[in-house]
Amino acid sequence: MTSTAQAPTSGAKAAHPEHLGHVVFITAAAAMGGFLFGYDSSVINGANGGIQARFDLSSGVTGTVAASALLGSALGAAIAGRIADRIGRIRVMQIAAVLFAVSAVGSGLPFAAWDLAAWRVLGGIAIGMASVIGPAYIAEVAPPAYRGRLASFQQAAIVIGIAVSQLVNWAILNMADGEERGTVAGLEAWQWMLGVMLVPAVIYGLLSFAIPESPRYLISVGRIDDAKKVLADVEGGVDLDARVTEIDQAMRSDHKSTFKDLLGGRFGLLPIVWIGIGLSVFQQLVGINVIFYYSNLLWQSVGVDPSSSFFYSFETSIINIIGTVIAMIFVDRIGRKPLALIGSVGMGLSLAAAAWAFSFQNGNDPLPTAQGYVALIAANAFVLFFALSWGVVVWVMLGEVFPNKIRAAALGVAASAQWIANWVITITFPDLSDWNLSLTYVMYAVFAFLSIPFILKFVPETKGKKLEEMG
Repeated sequence: MTSTAQAPTSGAKAAHPEHLGHVVFITAAAAMGGFLFGYDSSVINGANGGIQARFDLSSGVTGTVAASALLGSALGAAIAGRIADRIGRIRVMQIAAVLFAVSAVGSGLPFAAWDLAAWRVLGGIAIGMASVIGPAYIAEVAPPAYRGRLASFQQAAIVIGIAVSQLVNWAILNMADGEERGTVAGLEAWQWMLGVMLVPAVIYGLLSFAIPESPRYLISVGRIDDAKKVLADVEGGVDLDARVTEIDQAMRSDHKSTFKDLLGGRFGLLPIVWIGIGLSVFQQLVGINVIFYYSNLLWQSVGVDPSSSFFYSFETSIINIIGTVIAMIFVDRIGRKPLALIGSVGMGLSLAAAAWAFSFQNGNDPLPTAQGYVALIAANAFVLFFALSWGVVVWVMLGEVFPNKIRAAALGVAASAQWIANWVITITFPDLSDWNLSLTYVMYAVFAFLSIPFILKFVPETKGKKLEEMG
């Protein structure tokens, strides 16, 4: 997909108040893809136990099923931009909505573990597409004066999607008398958990018919009058001819970067590309998605009953939202690096505390009361520190740290590294936790502390710098 960064002309105005409401609706509709991104990524958390029992799976195979969506996500993210440039942003949203819906139905009615994994891969492709097309569309439609705030809708939608999935899982579990394999209207609880995603998928698809195509895409295919109509609706009193000319010139000057542009340096890639990869990989190696994919199994393994474990998972999702809001408030005030360093220290200490608490686990017996409280507090503190730092900062920095001429290609490589690292952590956790849960958390804590010298030595501060200054 072509770059979406474009500086407004000096005469560009903010949207009039009567236009801003329309823009907010458009942005919220597009961010519904982010909601599904978060929902589908996290809903497996509530279903893992039921899936493992239904198909008599080992911990390793359960991890493979849970992680299968991530492989699809890497594919979806890789193809979304190119498809969007060919058929438009709205059509990609509609394709993603269909894939989400089909995945929901298939995942809720699987015959075996292998076809469940296949349906999860299909949903993962939709996640990858939504992760690319939502931010790109919002950036292209939002008036320049509001772009930053409107762009935050995507991240907010993701964390809300995570929270809602946990709430829905908890409600379904209660309807099934607290049993993950309890039946509700003829289907097991875990099947409903995966199948309910059909509802937001349909809403996403319907909303995609109610919002306009990106003016940038319309101009690229010669539909100038349609582009002017969209610009008039979202930006109000601007010189439409000048605005169209500005966008057209910006697209013509875009450098379509390729992987070849990233080659160089002592280790095959340019140093700044390795920095982007490092940011992406460290974000995942601290084990954050273990919390969102496996927290129910984690709490149950230390003696918490299923209903309570689902409640704790929902509580953690709320903390994730709070941390994200904190990051959105402070990322432009205190800078990216200080926020990342605060998060690294907080995550390292929290993970170390969790490792200490889990070291008292004896088989399937509940943790001693004191250690149980420490484990619960440490897990929530870890999520809070991640959300207020690396959860937001990494995406902000990946959008800023690369020079213009390689930004698109470098972002693709860094995002792919993030999906791969996410997949590795997700697929290995069940076996690692069976081996030694405490040492597994020690490993995540080590990665959190290693991120501190990485940030201090290699990562540049991008606060307040123009994108053109990155070199």
